[in-house]
This record gives sequence, C-alpha cells and structure tokens, in this order.
Amino acid sequence: MAALFRGCRNFYKRSHKHVELTLVSCRSMASKTPVGFIGLGNMGTPMARNLLKHGYPVIATDVFPESCKEIQDSGAQILDCPAEVADKADRIITMLPSSPNVIEVYTGPNGILKKIKKGTLLIDSSTIDPAVSKEMAVAAEKMGAVFMDAPVSGGVGAASLAKLTFMVGGVEEEFNAAQELLTCMGANVVYCGQVGSGQAAKICNNMLLAIGMIGTAETMNLGIRLGLDPKLLAEILNMSSGRCWSSDKYNPVPGVMEGVPSANNYQGGFGTKLMAKDLGFAQSTATSTRTPIPLGSLAHQIYRIMCAHGYSNKDFSSVFQFLQEEGYSRSSGSDPDSA
Repeated sequence: MAALFRGCRNFYKRSHKHVELTLVSCRSMASKTPVGFIGLGNMGTPMARNLLKHGYPVIATDVFPESCKEIQDSGAQILDCPAEVADKADRIITMLPSSPNVIEVYTGPNGILKKIKKGTLLIDSSTIDPAVSKEMAVAAEKMGAVFMDAPVSGGVGAASLAKLTFMVGGVEEEFNAAQELLTCMGANVVYCGQVGSGQAAKICNNMLLAIGMIGTAETMNLGIRLGLDPKLLAEILNMSSGRCWSSDKYNPVPGVMEGVPSANNYQGGFGTKLMAKDLGFAQSTATSTRTPIPLGSLAHQIYRIMCAHGYSNKDFSSVFQFLQEEGYSRSSGSDPDSA
C-alpha cells in the first residue's frame, strides 16, 4: 500500500492536470487499510475512536499500557511499540505531550523510523517546538516517508465530538491525503504552509487562549468578591463585549457550566504543565524573532508558578482556583499590603 501512495505522489509530479482524480482514486483504494495511532492520552483516545467510527482499522500503542485499554475495547489492535505500528501501517498519527516524546517515538530504538515503509504518511498532532517538527520531517524524508505537523485546538470535548481544528504544515501536495484522515476527527482542517507552520499557528493560538483564560478567571474572581452570582456574571459577560471562549465554552468557575474541567475538580482537559510548555515555546520564538509579548510572558510566568504550587496535572482553567486561593492567603494577613 505504501507503494500505491508513492505511485500517486509521483504521478502528481508528472501530471498536475489529473492529480485530483488520481488522489481521490488512491485514497478510495487505501481507505480500508490500517491507520497507526501513537499516544492515547486525553486527546489521543477520542481521536483514535473517531477514526474507528469512520471505518478505519486502528493499530495503536502508548508508553503506558493501561492507556490502551479503552481504545482496545473499541476495536483497535494494540501493539508494543511505535516500530511495530510502523511495520503494520503506512499512515500514522501521533499525539504526544512534548518535543522529547516526539523525538523518542520517531527516532528512538523502538521508534517509527526503525521500521517505516517508503511512502508512509506521518501526521504529528502534538504541540511541540516548530524546529523539532522540521527535524522530524528531514529524518522522515531520508527514509522515504512524508512528515506533516498538524497540531489541534478545541480540547477534549471537541476531540470527543470530532470538532477539532487542525493546523497543518508540510508539503502542500500531501495535504489532501492528510485531510482525509483529519476530517474524521475535526470540523476544520487548515493548511498553514511548510512544515512547522502548523506549530507556529498553534503556539499563537495557545498564547491567546492562556491570556484569555487568566483574564476570565480574574474577572470572575473579582465579580464574586463583589457579591455577584457567578452564573449571572457569566451570563452577562457572554452577552456583552467581554465574551470569549473561556467565558462562554470553558468557564473556569466551578458550578457555572457542566461538562468542563471546572465542574470536575479541574480533572481532564488540558493540563497546566502543558500550557506552561506551550507558552515557553511562545516565549522562545518571540525572543528569536524580537517580538514583544508582554501579556504572553506574564501568562507564562503565572502558569510556571502554578506548576510549582501543585497545579501541574490540573486543567489550565484551574488558574481561577489558584487566583482565588492566592487572594485568600493574602487577605489572611500574610501580605502586609493586604489591608
């Protein structure tokens, strides 16, 4: 099957006029072949499940065997390591926590590139340093494979409902092949440019998300201290100019919304340590491009402090709880200026 995809790509280069028909034909013929999926965390599991719902056989693995049980119960085949997945599938999606994880999964002793087939399409939906995406693309190309970065936005809820937004970077001629799979898991699939551009878009999005969440948490905390009912305040914000995704879809105050992490003691969702990681990417890229990001830098520091105070594994919306507790500790007399 890898040869089939390779033949399609070569044909594209020879005859642009007939490429659309040819790629449609190749994708149709390949649609029942297995799709590899590596990384079965809060996001990866519902994403893989949506591939199964669309009729794609899924071959999966995760470094934590207990993470595989849910998707195995849904019908996926579980293998021991990424290399075994690469031996069985010529389309592979990875969804991993950080740059070191991606490097290990692709280039480690049991990594994808150890047993990869020529012509394999690799789609990485992790949020990592754009430079690492470019390194993986070069390593994959040396093995005759194609690597694309396709980080996501939308959170666990959107992953479960197949309403994610994918920001895709890579060779444009391969976008249609990636889009076939990504549309099974998301409502929006956007081509951003060369490899690494998807990561660039995601870093910018998450910096704004962090700033917006901190602003929402501060606003809600102040309103509550002023005696406002949090549900009423949220309702007012969401019909006024202060409305944003964090207030309307992911409110950080317990009891305001159902089905969000704040309604479940901030469990699940997008971890504080992951937000701190992404803001670190924003900080480093801003430094290298001499771009001022005063609010982004402050958000980075706030989430780093939260990690140091035990919030690492809570959802990033727990910044409300952090600010609330910080305020209480100061008002209790530990801060000489609290009066």
